[in-house]
Amino acid sequence: MLAFFWSLGAFIVALGILVAVHEWGHFYVARKCGVQVERFSIGFGKELFGWNDKSGTRWKICWIPLGGYVKFFGDRNVYSQAVLQRMAVIAAGPGVNFIFAFFALWLMYLVGLETVKPVVKQVEPESIAAIAGVQPGDEIIKVGSRSTPDWEAVNLEIVSNIGAENAIVTVKN
Repeated sequence: MLAFFWSLGAFIVALGILVAVHEWGHFYVARKCGVQVERFSIGFGKELFGWNDKSGTRWKICWIPLGGYVKFFGDRNVYSQAVLQRMAVIAAGPGVNFIFAFFALWLMYLVGLETVKPVVKQVEPESIAAIAGVQPGDEIIKVGSRSTPDWEAVNLEIVSNIGAENAIVTVKN
């Protein structure tokens, strides 16, 4: 049950970051185009907390964390900017999300992701692995002639060697 709440919390944080980045794109371009912004909201519903900046924008975090919005002055009628400026404001949210995704993936590439070592956790009785003598705790170091540093490599080699009689799995005890 605790894992569920950790996952839910991580989902809410990740969604909040994506929404904030998206809405910030709209906000930033609108301000650059001279559009006054009344509200910048992350979430919907009642306000949890918020503040006003020096230009009169109300920044707020709300109870329902499933989206957000930027409210422009005069939103009921189309705000009085040129068509290209309105298009830029509208496109800025998805555009900033795209740029954010690029940099997030670039950062993940730089930092690297921890891989899972290919260590056997369980061997089913009477399976091919059991007949071959594979034991729980064994590390798979090769499939055929290729080394397997992680489970992804093991899976790739096993799938590409289906039906091959010479696909020998080498394990380290």
